[in-house]
Amino acid sequence: MVVVGGGVGGAAAVGELRRAGFDGGITLICAENAVPYQRPPLSKDFLLNGAAATNCDVQPPDWYSQQEIELLLGVRAAQLDLAAKTVTLSDGGTISYDSLLLATGVRPRTLPGIDGEGVCYLRTMGDAAELLDRIHAAEHVAVLGGGFIGCEVAAAAVRLGKRVTILEALPTLLQRALGTTMGELIAGIHRGEGADVRTGQFVSGIRRRGRGLSVITGDGTVDCDVLVVGVGTLPNQELADRAGLPVGNGIDVDEYCATQAPGVYAIGDVAAQHLPSYGRLVRVEHYDTAIRQGRTAARNMLGAREAFTDIHWFWSDQYEHSIQSAGITDNPDDVVMRGSAEQRSLSAFQLNGDRIRSVISLNRPKDVLDVRRLLAREHSVTAAQLRDESAPLKRLAPPPQRAATAN
Repeated sequence: MVVVGGGVGGAAAVGELRRAGFDGGITLICAENAVPYQRPPLSKDFLLNGAAATNCDVQPPDWYSQQEIELLLGVRAAQLDLAAKTVTLSDGGTISYDSLLLATGVRPRTLPGIDGEGVCYLRTMGDAAELLDRIHAAEHVAVLGGGFIGCEVAAAAVRLGKRVTILEALPTLLQRALGTTMGELIAGIHRGEGADVRTGQFVSGIRRRGRGLSVITGDGTVDCDVLVVGVGTLPNQELADRAGLPVGNGIDVDEYCATQAPGVYAIGDVAAQHLPSYGRLVRVEHYDTAIRQGRTAARNMLGAREAFTDIHWFWSDQYEHSIQSAGITDNPDDVVMRGSAEQRSLSAFQLNGDRIRSVISLNRPKDVLDVRRLLAREHSVTAAQLRDESAPLKRLAPPPQRAATAN
């Protein structure tokens, strides 16, 4: 078994292969020169507490040798030969496989001319270490992009006592993911913490200013010491594309995490998976999904025929506030609200007929937990029930039927 990609999905897959009793050879190919680690802390705990206080490793380094997993660090998969079932590595080596799992993840989307000294993109542990040093040395941190990475970095920088400006092209923060109402709540939180949130801002370039930068926007310039760019990602699908696998917005896979090539699977941020309940391909960039897909794909690599049906779930911590979501929201502005925007305790539900399709919550984790359970069961709800906080969400589904017992 060969796994390409050293993120949490790949690590989960090799662990599941051993847990399921596979005693053959396993090779895990990691482009970074580090054992697989968790990325969510990089924009939060890592920046606040530093590398020494933040253990991001999925497993201890010696776990891989104990499990007899060959760990190739600092090497990339350069080419796939689907007919010969081989992977050519960036160092010239070649590995044969019986089953192959692609977990190549994503990379930050870069902007032309927005690079060089003082400009930081965040994806890897190395990126986070550089950003940590630059934030500590800075007085003013500018963040280009009001998505999750941008908002989390901004929150960490504010907590570190830095002056922070967020530049977002859309009318509010996190609008694509959370919708206008929730996005405005998040923007209000950042403003309340002292961040200068500027929406509707289009950045055309940067100029060097001594040891700092001037960010050029349609409304003038913003002088800063460091600029953090978080404007989305691109799936690392080139390896699959060169091999002739179907790709679009990611590597196309079916509900079993399988590509069209026999014995080849893909998971995690790079996988665009067919979800029968949605009738289309969906690519999800969430930590929890990558882990669960990795385990499902590993079992299928061993001969199972197990569809991935887990409920997609994610979270983001900003200051003392928690944002969580379950399900897949197609239109975050077409929702039913429950809770109080004034108290910053609110959930937004999207319905599909009389079923809940998804929930996005601010500081209401129990709502998300209840909805995750509801989505896995038959249930029927109305918008009025969802708005009524006296109606517990967990009671909206019928109780599970008990098996009949003989008299």
